[in-house]
Amino acid sequence: MQTQRFTGIPIRSSITRAEKRLRSGCLVEGDRRILQQVRMLNRRVFELLNGLISLKERILRDVISCRIYTANYPLLIEHILREAKWYRQSLMDIENGCMPEDDTDLVEAFWNQIMMEHAEFLRGLLDPTECELINTADEFAKDYCCLSEMANKQDCKLREEIAGKTREITEKYRDFKATGAEGITGCRVRSVILPLLADHVLREANHYLRLL
Repeated sequence: MQTQRFTGIPIRSSITRAEKRLRSGCLVEGDRRILQQVRMLNRRVFELLNGLISLKERILRDVISCRIYTANYPLLIEHILREAKWYRQSLMDIENGCMPEDDTDLVEAFWNQIMMEHAEFLRGLLDPTECELINTADEFAKDYCCLSEMANKQDCKLREEIAGKTREITEKYRDFKATGAEGITGCRVRSVILPLLADHVLREANHYLRLL
């Protein structure tokens, strides 16, 4: 509601409320009709997703070549493009009967990079007077950079240890994002971060914790 008021852009919150009512379940033989409906929905999603990816790619090319101006970092555009492609690949895996979370090393590498970039973006979008928050965000960026380096060198013996450390850091990071989101929506944090963006990065941290 705050983001809608700030930007004048209508946001269909009914979609979010509908998503919150979704529940997982096991498919039984009589539910083949639902399976077909989901596949039809996924085909429509692929069409929209491919169009969105093309748009993001065009915007990125135009920004890098100085044909358009945006207040967003070029890395942020690369970031959301990477997320869209990851989502597309995840849908393709599901359609092919695989779970996109099966390759744990790949999942951790992807989400560690996402978390690191969140910290870098938040650091740059906070008001310069928010020194403590900026320093904390910077430390989280360093933590995820170190995790990525450790993962590149790891052997099987260290995998569980690194996963445990990743979860510990991500839980602290989730709490930091939750506090920041409350501060932004409560107008207690100085920044140019929209409330919906603060909520978005918090949801992704919670999603990563679920995967971990």
